[in-house]
Amino acid sequence: MNKRKFIRILRWLGWILIIQFVLLNISAAFYASKFTHLRTPEEREEMIMNPPAKNIFAKTWRLFSGYRCYKQAVQGSPDFPFSTVYISTPDSLKIECWYSQLDSTRGTVILFHGLTGNKSFVLNQAKEFVRRGYNVLMPDTRGHGGSSGNKTSYGYYETEEVKLAFDYVKGLGEQNIYLWGISMGAVEIIKAMADHNLPAKGIILEMPFGSLQSHIKSRLHNMGFPRQPFGFLITCWIGFEGGFSGPGFQLPKYAKSIHCPVLLQYGTKDQLVNRKEIDNIYNAIPSGNKELVIYPDAYHESLVQRDPVRWEKEIDEFLGIK
Repeated sequence: MNKRKFIRILRWLGWILIIQFVLLNISAAFYASKFTHLRTPEEREEMIMNPPAKNIFAKTWRLFSGYRCYKQAVQGSPDFPFSTVYISTPDSLKIECWYSQLDSTRGTVILFHGLTGNKSFVLNQAKEFVRRGYNVLMPDTRGHGGSSGNKTSYGYYETEEVKLAFDYVKGLGEQNIYLWGISMGAVEIIKAMADHNLPAKGIILEMPFGSLQSHIKSRLHNMGFPRQPFGFLITCWIGFEGGFSGPGFQLPKYAKSIHCPVLLQYGTKDQLVNRKEIDNIYNAIPSGNKELVIYPDAYHESLVQRDPVRWEKEIDEFLGIK
């Protein structure tokens, strides 16, 4: 093979690699947009009634451009007295909340749901706190439930809702404010503690992911896609489209700001969060009053429904209820 032919082959290989890199990034940008833009439950029903074409071209395009993410409909309402209140974010998003105030209480617990869920998904937990004599506030984070917007940042900007909810309750004269969150809701709380230095009485965290990148990798794995390099690229594009560093969205660094009592809970069969992520968050928390509780048979799900006896016991001990 002469030198000129060898250079020509190298040039073609270089162009192939460049084209592949460009196509990968275009695809990752599509996925990032669809992962962060939540479609309505009505659109999901419409998709089910009129499913997309299944020919090879349509399937290839969906594989390249990503799959739509749908938020879930509100399912029922509290069976205890409550009112609907609204708070607004600095960028004029209206956040809808359910608020229950008792005559005589021990404090207030603010509950934050997970990705694509809404306030109705934390009713079982809220009911248990009400039964123990606590007020409860259940916000729908932006883009979810009855709140305005259609985008999510996986907890990065949703920390504003945590602070607004905290300030709302504090403005009512409450001093004993606890924060409870599941999945993305727990992520919001951890980052909010770092961003806003909230003087919470205590926080209860259930299965928070360790980083945006680890969460995206887990989502891809559950969809049957390879974790890398797509997980990294999508994470970068989510951050780029959202105006923050996707790879820099790391929960252990935010956990270093938590000094109040912490109860961190996790299920060993969790398909979205691994034990190493939980350990990294737990070890980063400097609070001298912290506890990690493991549920051996729980998935990424409601722990109070999976093991109500264990959950209630741990909550009672954390709150000091005998």
